[in-house]
Amino acid sequence: MKILVLNGPNLNRLGKREPEIYGKETLEDIEARLLKLSNEFNASLDFRQSNHEGVLIDWIHEAEDTGVDGIVFNPGAYTHTSIGLRDAIAGIEVPVIEVHISNIHKRETFRHTSLLAPECVGQICGLGTLGYDLALRKFLEN
Repeated sequence: MKILVLNGPNLNRLGKREPEIYGKETLEDIEARLLKLSNEFNASLDFRQSNHEGVLIDWIHEAEDTGVDGIVFNPGAYTHTSIGLRDAIAGIEVPVIEVHISNIHKRETFRHTSLLAPECVGQICGLGTLGYDLALRKFLEN
């Protein structure tokens, strides 16, 4: 099994950016934990992060062409603004699970709507970085 773990804008700043909201774990900490989990299932993980919408769209398209079985995607702020990412997810057969560290529905009103969720197989939010583990486990245990 091959899983793409995709992270959007500002997630490269985890551990430094607003730790009262996003915690103190870094993206590298999350990746190390997910690698350990994937090893239990003999799965391959590809971790990518970009602050650029077009790059994320290209990686989503590429996922289908390279045999990726699932995408764990934290789109960050693009969740609420990117019709381009929504259309990219809608245009592939690879299942996507949307992940958010904070509970987007408990935050500022502009964060309550996800343009991507209707095109994803699921959404996990508000469980901290454990959301990544749960999304990955969903793919691995199917």
